Amino acid sequence: MTPRFPRRWTSLSMTSALMITSLAGCGTAGSGGSAPGATATSAVSASASAPAESLSLPEGYQLVWSDEFDRGALPDESKWVYDTGMNKQGWHNREQQYYSGPRAENAELRDGRLVITARKEARSAEPDWGGQPYSSTRLLTKGRAEWTYGYFEIRAKLPCGKGSWPAIWTLGHGEWPAAGELDIMEHIGREPTRVFSTVHTTTGHGSQGVGDGRELLTACSDFHNYQMLWTPTEVRFAVDGRVHATYRNAGQGRSQWPFDAPQFLIINLAIGGNLGGEVDDASFPLRYEVDYVRVYQRPSK
Repeated sequence: MTPRFPRRWTSLSMTSALMITSLAGCGTAGSGGSAPGATATSAVSASASAPAESLSLPEGYQLVWSDEFDRGALPDESKWVYDTGMNKQGWHNREQQYYSGPRAENAELRDGRLVITARKEARSAEPDWGGQPYSSTRLLTKGRAEWTYGYFEIRAKLPCGKGSWPAIWTLGHGEWPAAGELDIMEHIGREPTRVFSTVHTTTGHGSQGVGDGRELLTACSDFHNYQMLWTPTEVRFAVDGRVHATYRNAGQGRSQWPFDAPQFLIINLAIGGNLGGEVDDASFPLRYEVDYVRVYQRPSK
């Protein structure tokens, strides 16, 4: 069966969502809920005034999986699966894209990079077309590679167009949100200078997910390194070595920490929907470029 995966449900603006997640992250140290009595304003101020923590490849970690996108014309199907499973009925979050299978118009390797292109087109001749006015690509490593813990680094340049919603994230096996979700990077085109990371679990998911974001003025013009360090005790998210969100294992069981089990990686470009918002057709085609994906782990003893 073609994999079908849920995605965050939210009707909040990104700014509102970040205020909520800042409450949870700063007020409870990763408990998955918001701090009682705290305000969004104080949470954002506390986060902004805290000294920036750095993140780099930990000593002793070794490269266990990578894609440099330097061989062939299309994504390597020994590493990636095209996820098309919800095209007919429509994707979660009221997203408006049709995800294509192998097709250079939506995903190709060019100059040593993966280029995902979203287009204004209705692929009405396809048997699984669900009426979507846009096409794009969603790639995942499920069935090819998955990991429990590790240091993840993805170098990418994001598209900027009203309605674009690129993401780099991981999912566990089983029902969402019980199996857990780690959003390494999300970005929405209507707020082009901000990126954010979120953790979704049973105790905090959707608009109550735990995380935070940061300003990144050149998110759409330059390549940046999006990083995650996942250990048995915490998950830290960073851009270019600067941490902007941390989620800690509070010892409250699987509902708060389902992250002692394998997760697989997803790279996609969604269009519109609850978080992507209103779409500007004049911005198409939209290109999302990935220079490399690298996963490192500590050698087992």
